[in-house]
Amino acid sequence: MAVIGIDLGTTNSLACVYRDGKAELIENELGSLMTPSCVSVLEDGTILVGAAAKERLISHPDRTAASFKTWMGTEKTYSLGGRSFLPHELSALVLKKLADDARRFLGEEIEEAIISVPAYFNDNQRCATKLAAELAGLPVKRLINEPSAAALCYSHATGREDCRLLLVDFGGGTLDVSVVDCFENIIEIVAVAGDNHLGGNDVDQAIVDYFCRENGIALDSLSPDCRARLFSLAEAAKLHLSQTDMALPMVLREGEQSWGARLDRKTLRTLCDPLFARAGTVIARAVRDSGMSAGELDGVVLVGGSSRMAVFQEYLTELLSGAPSLVGNPDHIVAQGAGLCAGIKQRAEGLRDVVMTDVCPFSLGVASCVDQQDRNPHMVFLIPRSSMLPARRSEVFRTLYEDQKQIRVEVYQGEQYYASDNLRLGEILVQVPPDRAGSQWVEVTFAYDINGILEVTARGSGGDVRRRVIVNPKLDLSEQERERIIASFEELSIESGAHDRDRYLLARAERLFAELTGPARREAAFLIQRYQAIIRSGRQALLARERDEMQERLDRLEAFLQADWMLGGWGPEDEDEDWDEEDDE
Repeated sequence: MAVIGIDLGTTNSLACVYRDGKAELIENELGSLMTPSCVSVLEDGTILVGAAAKERLISHPDRTAASFKTWMGTEKTYSLGGRSFLPHELSALVLKKLADDARRFLGEEIEEAIISVPAYFNDNQRCATKLAAELAGLPVKRLINEPSAAALCYSHATGREDCRLLLVDFGGGTLDVSVVDCFENIIEIVAVAGDNHLGGNDVDQAIVDYFCRENGIALDSLSPDCRARLFSLAEAAKLHLSQTDMALPMVLREGEQSWGARLDRKTLRTLCDPLFARAGTVIARAVRDSGMSAGELDGVVLVGGSSRMAVFQEYLTELLSGAPSLVGNPDHIVAQGAGLCAGIKQRAEGLRDVVMTDVCPFSLGVASCVDQQDRNPHMVFLIPRSSMLPARRSEVFRTLYEDQKQIRVEVYQGEQYYASDNLRLGEILVQVPPDRAGSQWVEVTFAYDINGILEVTARGSGGDVRRRVIVNPKLDLSEQERERIIASFEELSIESGAHDRDRYLLARAERLFAELTGPARREAAFLIQRYQAIIRSGRQALLARERDEMQERLDRLEAFLQADWMLGGWGPEDEDEDWDEEDDE
């Protein structure tokens, strides 16, 4: 039985195991370390997860979902192929795929998983993540903050034992910033800050908006598949300008219409400046909460795929008066840290002495009124944000009214002055003897552990004692309700096994068909029809031989597509180009 670490990402997800003295990333069925966090529903109701689903974002946008992690903990609904999904249900499908790949890779069952989450995830988002794991059949007792996992991996990889670091985790949909103090075998998270709606997806959106402005078109006027192609084009432009400062022509077609724009690094920086300003605010908060100055930090470590952006690195260099550093692969570091955490959980040799502390990402408190006329209770913070975990704090609250018989203790999470502007977690009612106002009281104690579990104890002056572990209503289900939800989830037909690569190749060919024109499109159609015929034949030896051939020919089409974007594309004059098409036998 294995314990694994999982990085459940907005764009890509990874799994990792600690064995043979190192954190080893787990390959999926396609031989890749990263599984796209995408879900698509086929016409027959079969569900695709990962690379095959990602390829259908363009060809079947109405049946495919991505970036749903951004909406974890909300009631946002995705309608795919006539079935509705909540964000945590889509995340559960990704987790199930990762777990299945891990069982196949390791050859054993999964005893437990440790899942990384953005440090700035609130209680709703963390509970939604745990519920997703339960739906996926994964036992999860511990969530680890992504920057904490990255800090653990950095310390383990570099061997640095005495340093203060600023970790900036800029992913597809979230930004996390942590100040970390490393000394000998202790990794101490000093402060965290974040923005759960700021990431590479927002950069893509800014490029899309720029393209539409340049061409005088409204994004909503484009068809769903054309919009999907435009976002794919924006992502390609972003990646291109992270590798070179050469300007990139962008070309988009729909039917007989075509639009173009030119994007260079200077323009991209201008587009991103409002987003980077938000990032600067988050960084400033983390440094301020740590009690350190920027000058006291020994380095800035970048994590997350979006941190590769050259314009983002330039911004950080200007902001912090020093160049940040990339350690290893920024896409892998969180998953490797989660794998190391799994090793610590198993008390693996070489990790037994590692001590990792964490902090409370949001303040926790109680709603309180100033007097009887106060109709808008304010927050009294018992555990301020960035308090080291585990934390335990107490506060006394007194009665407001003559002959008051009970005191209602309402628990909230957040930073706003008025309690109603924060996230309500629950309440406890405590009985007190009727007496004059202010003479009776309740002592409220918060105990918040490293796993993010809050226990509230309320002791009334009359001897009434109430103790409650605050559980989000989404997880506080009856056994019957829980079994019903899990049973309905298990009824889903999820594609896996030997057909995974075939589904991926066909989905990729369909996506290229949607994006290409002219003879290149005819080539894609030919490949789809030929490969489908081979699958229907049931000849497994022939299919095994044809997979590599299909991959090579799709790579060739992909190369022509990239040339189309960068050079202005195929036009009518290309219709006679020799594509060496074969007759369908």
